[in-house]
Amino acid sequence: MCIYLSFFILQSGLRKNAMIAIHQELNKLSGPGPSAWINHIRRRSSLLSSWIAEETYSEAEQCYVQQGQEALQKSISILSDQDGWQTEIENANGDKVMSKVLPDIGKVFKLEVMLEQKTDYLYEELVDNMERMGEWNPNVKQVKVLQKIGQDTMITHEVSGETPGNVVGPRDFVSVRCAKRRGSTCFLAGMSTQHPGMPEQKGFVRAENGPTCIVMRPSGEDPNKTKFTWLLSLDLKGWIPKTVINRVLSQTQVDFANHLRHRMASNGGVEAAIA
Repeated sequence: MCIYLSFFILQSGLRKNAMIAIHQELNKLSGPGPSAWINHIRRRSSLLSSWIAEETYSEAEQCYVQQGQEALQKSISILSDQDGWQTEIENANGDKVMSKVLPDIGKVFKLEVMLEQKTDYLYEELVDNMERMGEWNPNVKQVKVLQKIGQDTMITHEVSGETPGNVVGPRDFVSVRCAKRRGSTCFLAGMSTQHPGMPEQKGFVRAENGPTCIVMRPSGEDPNKTKFTWLLSLDLKGWIPKTVINRVLSQTQVDFANHLRHRMASNGGVEAAIA
């Protein structure tokens, strides 16, 4: 598994090139007037290669780390290009889903919302408490961390919940995830992978995702709020009309934002009661 990546990741020159590529994509993402959070990421991104070099990983672990970095790099590249996005859903509260078709990837979706919570609290819920997502998001039945590699990389197995009318049957995913914090901005990128501990499961269609990425950063107007962006790319496999897939995926993103709001509001109530 991942033999072709394993060969390259051992080459220090490629590690350096990968970091340069990520740095260049961050430049694009900042646009003509770089904001403070992008500048902070740029300054800190140069530390990434040294952190990787300090870790001692097996060949398979190095492969997963490289895949996570690739997912992050591709996601940043997609999000940095503001052209060509078409509106799929726009709600009165400002929640918005857009999409566009990319060569070699297909249709990708982008959710942009403003959440009433601090970025740190959202990061804790979505990353540190990832395995509890099935408790509050009915679109997800289960998330299990199969393996952790260092502080930033993990391999997960996700099982989707049932869609209304069972329009899309049971799906599961095996993903490599790359979680990064750069200053006040947080990233959670991912893409499909394979893992010996989770072969294809009977009764489920093994779908594929990626690149995907959640970006969270404090609002410029109010640091207690978070600008939340979610890039979604899924191949659900099976015989499903594209019109159905497009409708399901865009609505899934809007539903996710609402479920997350309710979860965070509930957590806030519990914390207040304890205090």
